[in-house]
Amino acid sequence: MKAPVNPARLAVVLALSTGACESGISFDPAADWVLIGVRVWDGTGAPPTGPAVVQVSQGRILAIDPVMDFAVAAGRTDTLRVVTDIGIDAIEAGITSTVTTGGYLIPGLINTHGHVGGTWVPGTGVEYGEYAFGELERYARFGVTTVASLGGERGALFGLRDASWGDGDSARPAEDADAADPGETAPPARARLLVSGPVVTGSTPEEAAERVDAAAAMGPDWIKIRVDDNLGTTRKMSPETYAAVIARAGEHDLRVASHLFYQEDAKGLLRAGTGMVAHSIRDEAVDDETIGLLRETGVCYVPTLTREVSTYAYGGRPDFFDDPFLMGDVDLAQVETLNDPGRQARVSASGAAEAYGRALEVAQGNLGRLAEAGVAIAFGTDSGPLGRFQGY
Repeated sequence: MKAPVNPARLAVVLALSTGACESGISFDPAADWVLIGVRVWDGTGAPPTGPAVVQVSQGRILAIDPVMDFAVAAGRTDTLRVVTDIGIDAIEAGITSTVTTGGYLIPGLINTHGHVGGTWVPGTGVEYGEYAFGELERYARFGVTTVASLGGERGALFGLRDASWGDGDSARPAEDADAADPGETAPPARARLLVSGPVVTGSTPEEAAERVDAAAAMGPDWIKIRVDDNLGTTRKMSPETYAAVIARAGEHDLRVASHLFYQEDAKGLLRAGTGMVAHSIRDEAVDDETIGLLRETGVCYVPTLTREVSTYAYGGRPDFFDDPFLMGDVDLAQVETLNDPGRQARVSASGAAEAYGRALEVAQGNLGRLAEAGVAIAFGTDSGPLGRFQGY
């Protein structure tokens, strides 16, 4: 039985088995494909189905058919032979891009907390918009088809954001990246983008509200704030100020994504109406009150566990620098920076690295408890800054 698919809305991402990756298979998103023998996981919680035959055109799934449907129609029980015949039929029909993978087909991943363009360095010969575009391509190659960039985006990213949600093909950004054409649209080969613009700050409710107005004038998808004292080294945004930010953002029909660390701040932000808990609670075990607030409001909790790992993992050379899955598609300049012995020594001796390592253990325990309680958990990594690699 053919599965109903809306070809205008569903993009294809193929997560291949290790053997398939090592075979050097390359996918052209603009081509027509017949993916043969894959198992399909639709993200609904149902177990994977298959093996199946998946027809893809221009990066969109047209149909998903169980392989056995072909076997039954042909009066056969030899599924392997049927798979071979499907490939032959596709080639005879002019569809030369056929693959028998034995891998898995999954929905595109949505990274609800990332950062795009933040590691760009002026004077390197690569324009900001071009650099950011390359990061969106890298996200897509790792199966992330939408990313919310939460904080610090420059003007060029708003043009890339507009382009990524259009219909049709997109060119790479022009050399004058700050003049990126909002009419450009994105092919399936790059992740779609949401942006928040500058992180809103303010020492008083009035000042912060004015900065919300300025950020809103840029046309963001979210407003981003930080409610954190960085392990007691800085002053946190006050409850009165973040309440003013959330209220003013609401006047602009915008939701607020809240960076936080402490459970008491999470409670206050949820009561004030934040639209996203953008990090784990990392100071103590979540209690029933927090669970109740998250369930009552329906606000997504974004764990960003990678953020904690990145604070201590580079006290030496991490094992994942030997992983070809990462090293085959990574900014080698960042790897060189992270491998600097002096930098590694500073990280190793850092009290903050030790503290955040303990915070990771708390965050992992809280994630398990919140998931068991039925809280809405959103995938998010805080990727983008140095040492937090897109898609990995």
